[in-house]
Amino acid sequence: MLARELKRLGTQSAIYGLGGIVSRLIAVFLLPVYTVYLGTVGFGQIETIVALTTVLVIVLRLGITSAFFRFYFDSEDQARRTLVVRTSFWFTMGMATFGLALGWVFAGQISDWLNLDNAWLVRAGFVGLWAQMNYAQMTSLFRVEERPVGFAIASVANVLITIGATIALVVGFHKGPIGAVIGNFLGTLSVYVVLLAYRRYQLGFQFDRRLLRAMNRFGLPLVPSALALWAINLIDRLFINGYKGQAEVGIYSLAVRISSVIVFLMTAFQLAWPAFAYSIRDDSTAKRTYAYVLTYLLFVTCWMSLAIGSMAPWIVHLLAPSGHFHRSAEAVPILCFATAAYSGYSVLAIGIGRMRQTQLNWVVSGTAALVNIVVNIALIPVYGMMGAAVSTLIAYLVLFAGMWLRSRHVYPVDYQWRRILTLSGVAVALTAIAYSLHSLPVAIALTLAYPLFLLPLRFYQPAELTRLRRLAPG
Repeated sequence: MLARELKRLGTQSAIYGLGGIVSRLIAVFLLPVYTVYLGTVGFGQIETIVALTTVLVIVLRLGITSAFFRFYFDSEDQARRTLVVRTSFWFTMGMATFGLALGWVFAGQISDWLNLDNAWLVRAGFVGLWAQMNYAQMTSLFRVEERPVGFAIASVANVLITIGATIALVVGFHKGPIGAVIGNFLGTLSVYVVLLAYRRYQLGFQFDRRLLRAMNRFGLPLVPSALALWAINLIDRLFINGYKGQAEVGIYSLAVRISSVIVFLMTAFQLAWPAFAYSIRDDSTAKRTYAYVLTYLLFVTCWMSLAIGSMAPWIVHLLAPSGHFHRSAEAVPILCFATAAYSGYSVLAIGIGRMRQTQLNWVVSGTAALVNIVVNIALIPVYGMMGAAVSTLIAYLVLFAGMWLRSRHVYPVDYQWRRILTLSGVAVALTAIAYSLHSLPVAIALTLAYPLFLLPLRFYQPAELTRLRRLAPG
């Protein structure tokens, strides 16, 4: 039973990840375009507008996305599920349009506040906000229906249009940061229009206010938590901009983009995870599955952190050969392991959603966000972007620990802590060794040998060793 459930999750995550990996590879591919044509300041401006629109998406959604997944699986009745779909769709459309109107009217003031010097860059960002909110709600239908292939096709189409539009606007027409922002939302907008036609039978004019109130009661308590996560993820860009300027934001943003290669795995997992986790009816099966999922997810993310963190200097040089971004490499290993910690948090939080006791999630995430803000204020004026990286890691560790303590009281699961501490400790140690030796062959060798270093520490269980022997050649 456990093996079958994990295989189902792995299969869905892999297909969902097709869109994610293409997206991340494209994002990495575009980095040399940004570093050459936009420079540190232009790159910093893009990241600043992304930080702003991301927090506004959280506020405008009012938790409807999380509620959509939970309420969709409350009933097997297709008519009821269609009502959930339609109510969520029209609510999202209305809030996204409201946000776009506000951004368009107050673009000048927002531009001055963020030191962007271009109101049209703000307006372009808000068009992207509208497109992203509606696109995400539309593609969530593929997720609840467990149709990862359809989701992947939409994602790949989105990415291909995006890269073509971005290169045309930034390189061909020399539109600078605003060209990059417009290019990024053109793909989303185009695919969204196609999906509207494809899904029109599900999007009739139905809107149930009582259902919406019930969904809001579930989703609204998650908004403070989501805002706190935004603070941990993106508020450091605003602090760096305030203390050190847009150029430092640009240098830090390259490190974030490189470490975000791990996020493609996280994205694939998070797309499959809610529907998968809630679909397991039996609590004993769910708890055992969640325990193994946490171990395996951290194993993969820590291994990726080792690979990217140890080879960061060469990756930065490849993406930004001019040398203006060389300091970005210093922050990459820290940000990679911060992302690994966050991946664990997403598993720990699912039990609370399963029990519908999300009201106090904001306490955990709020505490982590407060720690993040305090450490940012203390470190960024002195250490610049490295202070931001350290504060992000600390905040995610607090988030992970806090959610574990919270989940113990709501939905206790026997997680495999000895194995988790072993795999993470070995990955951190090998990264430190590889980075200090500054040798690419050594970095590659230690990365490939990571699973072997876990053998004498008795990390693997007998059943896992048996499966590994079957996979071994000969």
